[in-house]
Amino acid sequence: MTTVEPITREQFNRFRKLIYEVAGISMADEKITLVASRLAKRLRHYNLSSFGKYYQLATSHQYTGEFQMMIDLLTTNETYFYREPQHFKFIQDTVAQDASPVRPYRIWSAACSSGEEVYTTGIMLAESLVNRTWEIIGSDLSSRMLTACERAIYPMSRVEKLPKHLLHKYCLKGKNEQQGMVQVDNSIRKHCKFRQLNLTERISDMGTFDMIMLRNVMIYFNAETKKQVVANVLNNLKPGGYLFISHSESLHGITDHVETVQSAVYRKKGVGY
Repeated sequence: MTTVEPITREQFNRFRKLIYEVAGISMADEKITLVASRLAKRLRHYNLSSFGKYYQLATSHQYTGEFQMMIDLLTTNETYFYREPQHFKFIQDTVAQDASPVRPYRIWSAACSSGEEVYTTGIMLAESLVNRTWEIIGSDLSSRMLTACERAIYPMSRVEKLPKHLLHKYCLKGKNEQQGMVQVDNSIRKHCKFRQLNLTERISDMGTFDMIMLRNVMIYFNAETKKQVVANVLNNLKPGGYLFISHSESLHGITDHVETVQSAVYRKKGVGY
């Protein structure tokens, strides 16, 4: 097997520049180890000795599938069910009184990774909007992650923070070769759809949403890209609709079109508020 040479700073900068151009993601200097560890198996797959040779291969017109694989590996964010539970309590307490009896309650989970946020939100809606219609759109840049979303199969470690009664009610326990895994029940999955989107580009064909989840996304962007992404997302949020970000993130200096409701929860200003 070919020995893989350590990644150089120059090679890392090429990957960093590419990811910024494609996805708007700004990689800090210390991410060099992450880039090397995530891409090393692809070098071994092609029997390549250097990250420079892999970069040339992945960016050539002959290997468009590998280009997407590289983007997937470098933009994937680890997640789990019931992350930042204060948000899900807010959803449960709020949607029942806000939901219209004549139209679906719509939520967009932006940068949904492998779907844990989508399905946790779906479980909250199923509990709160009994006999009412709702739908969730999950979007991500990674086609590999969207395939995982559609399967809705997760290891038990990803669902251990979900309240036990909800886990038993909405997740099917795997047997035989699926031992140690769960699949989200179809009663939730049938309300959830997924599509590939780049948040740095304006989206005009999704309609408006009552809530948008933009959590654990902005930490990857610089200030200019944050403003662009938030503006794009708010364009699809109805006036009075809610925007969620992570508790480790902030909208300070990013937009003045929302006002704070509680920690990491905002409401869009405008007619209809």
